[in-house]
Amino acid sequence: MPRITEDTRNRNEASIRAAMDRLLTGDLPPGGKCDIKTLADQAGVSRTAFYSKKDRDGTTRPGPYQHLGEEFERRLRTLQEAGQIADPRAAQIERLKAQVAELKERVTRRDAAVAELTEFKTLAISRIAAQHDEIERLRAQARPVGNVRSLPATRNGATP
Repeated sequence: MPRITEDTRNRNEASIRAAMDRLLTGDLPPGGKCDIKTLADQAGVSRTAFYSKKDRDGTTRPGPYQHLGEEFERRLRTLQEAGQIADPRAAQIERLKAQVAELKERVTRRDAAVAELTEFKTLAISRIAAQHDEIERLRAQARPVGNVRSLPATRNGATP
């Protein structure tokens, strides 16, 4: 003796199929995913009806809507393999993963550029310091000779 009538089972199956079509086209409720739990919630049936049951003697029997759950997962897998992701959250996750990978690559390139510029700066500073030391040495060498004169400084920066 079944727990639900055949009429109720048919209405539930129609409700599950309608919810399945909505979910697979991306019409998800707020906070829902494209999964069995949301399917059961949207259809108004128990989630456990999509899974097999164990009898008291240890044998298993299919759940009343297990065939629909398997159909839902098969259709979802087919859509995903075709590149169509029915779950906008999953699509957003994939988009964000790609964005994170791209940003990591940009950070790596920027780190390399910063390291290169830091090395260049260190080299430039050491060259400037060496040139400054050479200028100071040449000035000190020129002072005792006495035949080098300093030019008078002008006020407006023009040459005399």
